[in-house]
Order: sequence, then C-alpha cells, then structure tokens
Amino acid sequence: MPEQAASRFPIPDLEQLPGDIRQRIVAVQEKAGFVPNIFLALAHRPDEFRAFFAYHDALMEKSEGLSKAEREMIVVATSSRNHCLYCVVAHGAILRIRQQDPLIAEQIATNYRKAAIGPRQRSMLDFAVKVSRHSEDIEQADFERLERVGFDSDEIWDIGAISALFALSNRLANMANILPNAEFYALGRG
Repeated sequence: MPEQAASRFPIPDLEQLPGDIRQRIVAVQEKAGFVPNIFLALAHRPDEFRAFFAYHDALMEKSEGLSKAEREMIVVATSSRNHCLYCVVAHGAILRIRQQDPLIAEQIATNYRKAAIGPRQRSMLDFAVKVSRHSEDIEQADFERLERVGFDSDEIWDIGAISALFALSNRLANMANILPNAEFYALGRG
C-alpha cells in the first residue's frame, strides 16, 4: 500500500522552520521516538502553530483539576463524534498510556456510554460531547449534573474548553486530511 501524505497542505522542511518551532518538534521526536504528523502539518503556518499549541498546552498539560487521562477521554470521545481519525488514533494512544488500560480508548471512541468508566466520567463526557456537537443546547441543568458528581467551575470550564479546542482541531485535521502516524496504533497496548 503506498504511503499517503501527512496532509493536503505543504509539509515544511524541519531545518527551514523558525527555531522555537523546530526545537519543539525535535523535543517531541526525542520523547515519542517520532514526529506526530499534526506538528508537521501545522508547522507550515508558524503563527497558528504557536497559538494552537499554546492553548493546547494550557488546557492539556496542567496538573490541577481533571486528570490527564480524563482530558484525553474528552478528546477521544468528542473526536470520535466529529469523525476525526487523527485525533481518535493519536489521543487514543495517549489515553491508553495515561489510563494504563489497553482497551479504554476503543471503548470511548466507539461508545463512551458503554465504556468501563464511572458516573463522574460519564457525566463529563456527556457534557463534552454536547459542547462539541450541540453547544447551543447547553443549559443550567447540564452544569448542575456536573456539580452533583463533584466537578467544580474550573473543571467544568476545562471540559468545555477542551471540547471546543478539539472541535477546531478535528475540523482542521479533517479538512487537511492529516493522517495519524503508524506508530500511534501500537502505543499503550502492552
């Protein structure tokens, strides 16, 4: 099978990128052992690369509030509903690693309502999917449901913001046909 391009748009040469972007990509490559295609695909627009990853990091890398696994659950559940192959596969791999469960990503991507998660996480994903797909229908009762299972206002903001950021990411990845790296499929499976 012939290898497909990582994106419909130009993939810049790593050596031609601004130093800060090149440094970030090299650091990811050293940590992961490969360069995720999303980094290469977004790098052809340096200002947008910086803005996207600044917001991504602010939401996904903080240590307080939601666990890092819960953050990845949000990405996988909403990306599945948005039919984003890249994000389901890439963030599914990260979820398997962070949750230390080789089955969880497929369960959440296929039907989070049947996944082996608790009521707190189910409520979180119900809200995340609603933000991602039907934000115009959000009402006070949605917030009250989240508060009843123990989420505070900062955590609720994070659920919504992660859902919104990845709705953007899903649409960009689908539009640009950004494909997941083959390496993602095996991560966290054993």
